[in-house]
Amino acid sequence: MSSTHPVLLNTGVQMPILGLGTYKLVGCEEVYQAVDAALVAGYRSFDTAAVYRNEADLSRALKELLPKYGLTREDVFITSKLGPKDQGKKAMEGALCSLSQLDLGYIDLYLIHWPGTQGLDVADKRNPGNRAQSWATLEELHAQGKLKAIGVSNYTPAHMRELMQSCKVPPAVLQVEFHPKLLQTELRKVCEEYGVCFQAYSSLGKGELVTDPVVLEIAKNCERTPGQVLLRWAVQQDVPVLPKSSNPERIKDNGRIFDFTLSDTDMVKLSALDCGQKYCWDSSQVA
Repeated sequence: MSSTHPVLLNTGVQMPILGLGTYKLVGCEEVYQAVDAALVAGYRSFDTAAVYRNEADLSRALKELLPKYGLTREDVFITSKLGPKDQGKKAMEGALCSLSQLDLGYIDLYLIHWPGTQGLDVADKRNPGNRAQSWATLEELHAQGKLKAIGVSNYTPAHMRELMQSCKVPPAVLQVEFHPKLLQTELRKVCEEYGVCFQAYSSLGKGELVTDPVVLEIAKNCERTPGQVLLRWAVQQDVPVLPKSSNPERIKDNGRIFDFTLSDTDMVKLSALDCGQKYCWDSSQVA
C-alpha cells in the first residue's frame, strides 16, 4: 500500500486512499506551499470545497506545480463540494462556479457538502426536496462528464437511505467524520450495503486525539507520531483519509503511514475508544 493506493469507486474511477484536506488553507502562498509539500510527499489527491474559498488558489498551485514534478492533470484527483447556500435551485450555479474556479476541465469527485440548506431551520421540511434537486443537478453534470464521480458529505444513515430510494446514479462516496472515538458503525454498514466508498475527515479529532493516552502509548511503542497512528488505523481498514495541514513537515509526516502496520491488538485498543464523540458538525437533526 502507498499514498497513491487506489480505492475503486462504484463508477469505475480510482481514488487515492490518501488526500490533502485544504480546509482553512487561505491565500495563494499558503495553498501553494501545502500543495508543493504534498506532491513531494507523494499525495495525489486534494480535497477542497466552495465554502473553503480556496478552489481558485488550489487550481493556480496545481497548474504551476504539476509540470515541476513531471505530472499532468490526469495524475491528480480533485474533490470539491457544493456549498449549503447553493442547495436546491442554485445547485447548477454552485457546481458550475466550482468548475470555473478550479478550471481543470473536470472535477474527479463532487459532493453535496451538507444535507441541510443555509438559511433554513434544520427541521425545515424543504430540506429533503432541496437535497433531491441538488442530486439531480449533480447527476446531470456527471452525465456530461464534468463531474467524474458524485457523492455526499455529512449524511446520516436516514439521509443515505432516502437518497438511494430516489437517485438514478448512486453516490460514489460518503465523506464523514471518522476516528477511534466515532466508529460510525451504522453508516459504514449502509455504505457497504449500497457499494458506497466510506471516506474519513477529521481523523485526528481536530487535534484532540493526538493527546489521548491510548494513542500516545501505541505511538510510543510503534516509534511513530500519534497522527500517523490515527491515520494508519483508518487506512488499515481501507478507509481513505484527508489529513489537513499547512505545515510542510507535518504534511510529510502524515503521508508516512504506509511503511508500518498496527497489530490486531492495537487496532482493537483504538477502536475500543469509541464513545460517539463528534468534534465537528452534527447533521443528525437535519430533516
